This record gives sequence, structure tokens and C-alpha cells, in this order.
Amino acid sequence: MSDFLRSYLTVFIFGCVAIALVGAVLGLGSYLRPDNPSRAKMTGYESGVDPVGEGWTQAEIRYYIFALLFVVFDVEAVFLFPYAVRAEAYGWFGAAAMGFFIVILTLTILEAWKKKVLRWS
Repeated sequence: MSDFLRSYLTVFIFGCVAIALVGAVLGLGSYLRPDNPSRAKMTGYESGVDPVGEGWTQAEIRYYIFALLFVVFDVEAVFLFPYAVRAEAYGWFGAAAMGFFIVILTLTILEAWKKKVLRWS
């Protein structure tokens, strides 16, 4: 058997051992744990308050928009950090590209402000 196949065989064996070990531990845990369900244990429970009414409610759209704005500005930080670390290596082209990127982000926040998305109440 070649060294190439032997290395994959080693990984396969370790994977099988890991899966068997996880299965054995989960099986042992399900065998040893107490199992005495009751009606009180099977009821829904939310933050110490007994559930009242239906469990389904429709989320407001503004939470979705807040999440999208968070993602936009979180991605901004991810793109600005490498530029900030190596700004001198990118030269004028990098400065122009970052300026364009910041203009787009500024337009995004202005649009959100204009549509009054950033109001919490």
C-alpha cells in the first residue's frame, strides 16, 4: 500500500473510532439517565412564566431590517481592517477604492435614516 493511501486510511480509522466513541458515550448516557416523564415536565416553559395563548407570533419587519443593517456595517469592519493594516502598500488605488466603499456605506446609512428605519419606537 502506498504512503498516500496509508495516510487516508489512518484518517478513516480515526474518524470511525471517533464516531464509535461518540455513539458509545451517548448510548451510555441514555442508559444511565433517569427517565420519568410527567405532565408538568412536558408543558412549555418560557422564562419562568406559564405559557398563555398561542405560541406563534409574527415578528416585526424592523427587526429584520436592523439585522440587515448590522450585517452591512459588520462587513464594513471586515473590509476596512485589512486596508487599515496595510494602507501604505495599496497606494492611491487602495485609497480611492476605500473612499468609494465608504461613500456607498454612507449612502446606505443615509437611506436607512431617510426611511426612518433607525427609529426604535
